[in-house]
Amino acid sequence: MTIPTVVEARFLRAHVVWLRFSDGAFGEVDLGRHLDGPVFQPLRDEAYFRLGRVHPELCTLTWPNGADFAPEYLRDNLRQTA
Repeated sequence: MTIPTVVEARFLRAHVVWLRFSDGAFGEVDLGRHLDGPVFQPLRDEAYFRLGRVHPELCTLTWPNGADFAPEYLRDNLRQTA
């Protein structure tokens, strides 16, 4: 079984990101309630949160401080949008 990976990300509002996955699925993920622990603390700042990018090798959302979310975790928390 192939795990879908993140191919595109757009930051919409505080801690909410629109994602498109390699399997064609897309929608919003609200990560605000998932920012626990020291590595995720900087992401609580909306300006820092917007520094996230799709990592070209890991194919998931990552930040400059090394924080990331597994693509399958993001896919499981995807809320489909129109």
